[in-house]
Amino acid sequence: MSYSLIPNRVMEQYADLTPAYLRERGITLLLSDLDFTLAAKSTRRPDQSLRDWISALEAEGIAFMIVSNNRSGKRVTEFCADLGVPYQGHAGKPSPRGLVAAMARAGREPAQTAMLGDKLLTDVLAANRAGVLALMVEPVGGAVTFWQKVLHAMQAPFKAACRRREGRKSGKKPTNG
Repeated sequence: MSYSLIPNRVMEQYADLTPAYLRERGITLLLSDLDFTLAAKSTRRPDQSLRDWISALEAEGIAFMIVSNNRSGKRVTEFCADLGVPYQGHAGKPSPRGLVAAMARAGREPAQTAMLGDKLLTDVLAANRAGVLALMVEPVGGAVTFWQKVLHAMQAPFKAACRRREGRKSGKKPTNG
C-alpha cells in the first residue's frame, strides 16, 4: 500500500482524459470524484459534455462509477441517477475502502482501475493506497474559499513532481499546465 501524494497524471479537466489513454493502460473501470472534479459543487445536474464523455468511455468498454465522500447523498444520488451511473457513497477517502467496494461492485481488480479526482489528500492518496492509477484534474471552478486556495497551493509541488516524472517517461520537457 503506497502512501504517495504524487498522481500518475495531472490534467486541466476531466475531458482531457481519453478512452485511448485508459485502454493503453488496461483500464476498464474509471472511478471518479464528483465535486470539483466533474462539476462545481453547486451544479445540480450534469451537462451534455459530461454525458458525452461518459458515453465515449462506455463505448470503449470502460465502466464508470462516482465515488464520493459527500456527506449529503441527496445531490450525488440525483446527479448519478440523472447520468445513469452507479455511485459509491461515504467512501471515506483517503481510506481505500470506498474504492475497494466500488471495484468489488464492478468486478474489477486494481490493475484494471483508475481514480480521477481533484484533491491529493483524498482522491490521489486513496487511489495510491488502493493500488489503482491515480489521475488528477484542476478543480472545476478553481479554488474559491481561503481554505481551498491553501490546499491548492499545497498541492503544487506534488503536481509538479508528477509532471517532471511524466516528462522523463515521454522524453519531453515538462509543462506548467
